[in-house]
Amino acid sequence: MQKKQAGTDQLITQIIRGIEDVKGQDIEILDLRDIENTVCDYFIICNGTSNTQVNAIVNSVQKSVSKALKEKPWHVEGSDNSEWVLMDYVHVVVHVFQKHIREFYDIEGLWGDAKSVKIETTH
Repeated sequence: MQKKQAGTDQLITQIIRGIEDVKGQDIEILDLRDIENTVCDYFIICNGTSNTQVNAIVNSVQKSVSKALKEKPWHVEGSDNSEWVLMDYVHVVVHVFQKHIREFYDIEGLWGDAKSVKIETTH
């Protein structure tokens, strides 16, 4: 079990690094482990200012994770219009939004029972 958590921690670190590399905004981690019947252990949520930046964030995350951990997402959805792209790494699901779409769907509000950690960025 500790090996899985260590791998998950490394994955989260690389995902956040990928988001920060292209100035993704409002990064938040939702810890879903204490909630029953969830599809994964963590959500990582962030937003970009345009569909171009959303695509850049997605590409940067994939590159960062692939380079450091030799992992690819199990599934990626939403790349066509780049308003909300979901990247499924099985135990960790990454949601990359355009800001207005994130506000509309309010994933953090829907999963209000989850422990939440906001990541401070320097940009």
